[in-house]
Amino acid sequence: MPIIVNLDVMMAKRKISLNELSERVDLTLSNLSILKTGKAKAIRFSTLAAICKALDCQPGDILEYVDDE
Repeated sequence: MPIIVNLDVMMAKRKISLNELSERVDLTLSNLSILKTGKAKAIRFSTLAAICKALDCQPGDILEYVDDE
């Protein structure tokens, strides 16, 4: 998939654990883990906004497009 999820990078920069982020954005650990590992097929804008607010970042800091060609 050409969309790369850099959630783990932002979490490391902000020194926040998966558990803490899960509590802050009100997402289950399993759903956050699916997103973090890049296995998610979609993300709601409200979820993305909550993650960006919790990590004090922009959507482009978390999501990246890479051309597979």
